[in-house]
Amino acid sequence: MHIFNKIFVLPEMKASEIIINNPYLILMYEHFEIKLEVREKTIEQICNENNINTTLFLTIANLFNGYKPLPITAYISEDIQAIIKYLGNSHKYYIKEIYPQIQKIIKDIHKINTHPEILMIEKFFDNYFEEVSEHMEYENNVVFPYVLNLDAQLTNKNNYYKLNSYSVVEYREHHNDIEEKLTDLKNLLIKYLPIDNDQSLRRKLLFYLFELEYDLNIHSQIEDNILIPLVEKMEKLIAEK
Repeated sequence: MHIFNKIFVLPEMKASEIIINNPYLILMYEHFEIKLEVREKTIEQICNENNINTTLFLTIANLFNGYKPLPITAYISEDIQAIIKYLGNSHKYYIKEIYPQIQKIIKDIHKINTHPEILMIEKFFDNYFEEVSEHMEYENNVVFPYVLNLDAQLTNKNNYYKLNSYSVVEYREHHNDIEEKLTDLKNLLIKYLPIDNDQSLRRKLLFYLFELEYDLNIHSQIEDNILIPLVEKMEKLIAEK
């Protein structure tokens, strides 16, 4: 795990320097689809080149550095598009990359450590992975299209459908915390599971779990503290039309 200095990211800072300070920001660049060939450009220049609101970028970058986000209450269509793209790309990262890697390491541990508790961990994670996949599928297929539809109506685009009774309130209720089970899994690996020639694999597994937890925490804060308040604002604007 990389220990970084807690700096508050500002628009005039070099895009490369904030990554060197906190390498986890590489994930943020990737989720925003920003190429890492940033040269000597500032954050503001990078945002302008990629059509990303600098305020939105800074808000999320500072989340990665441990600062709580300031509420973004002003509806801007481009922000909604960028947030949905960011969250959708992070879903791909979880489902297609990080979770399969974790799953593979657990299976590799099970091959050399035959204690029954290891099988329990494998089943625990498989059930957890299925739960997470269902949660993200719900967001991809229900929540994100709903938000984009609101945006289409507010920008007077033709490609929107008639709203049903769905509301962001349902999303808030459905939005469970998928980080708690990761904590349970880490505790089991660190405190209780017997070791049997699997120390290095266990280290790799724990590093993956810590990194996943870190990014999931950012993901949840973006949804809870940025996206949901914006969608509530959008619903209010449409109701007032």
